[in-house]
Amino acid sequence: MFKHVLLPTDGSELSRKATTAAIDFAKSSGATITAFTFMDEYPFLQSSDASHQTRRAFEEHAAAEARARLNQIVAEAKAESVTCGTDMTTSSTPYKDIVEAAIRHGCDVIFMASHGRRGLAGLLVGSETQKVLTHCTIPVLVYR
Repeated sequence: MFKHVLLPTDGSELSRKATTAAIDFAKSSGATITAFTFMDEYPFLQSSDASHQTRRAFEEHAAAEARARLNQIVAEAKAESVTCGTDMTTSSTPYKDIVEAAIRHGCDVIFMASHGRRGLAGLLVGSETQKVLTHCTIPVLVYR
């Protein structure tokens, strides 16, 4: 049914559990996976207090963390004989990048975790999963 799964991850415990489930899903359906993550944009103004981390140091650290998240997924997929590619971007709007990555890679399903924030926390923090569901025409499987 599905042949190419986009697996967004933020590195959280729930995302790691969703990774295991997505790999099992891909293996059972003979699908490939593209693991996707994003790096936060530099949060400080160039002219702000010099006590902040430099843009270059921030970006290097963010890229290293993102690569580590993706490499972990690739290793888990390889252990289960599932083909897995990777992609990452820098973003302040992860849901848009998730949808664009799915389109860019020709994915026919997005498999992602939901932290299940409800009530005021859900309204204030917002749910990237909810935003993906709202802005995407590709099927989305939500792991909770």
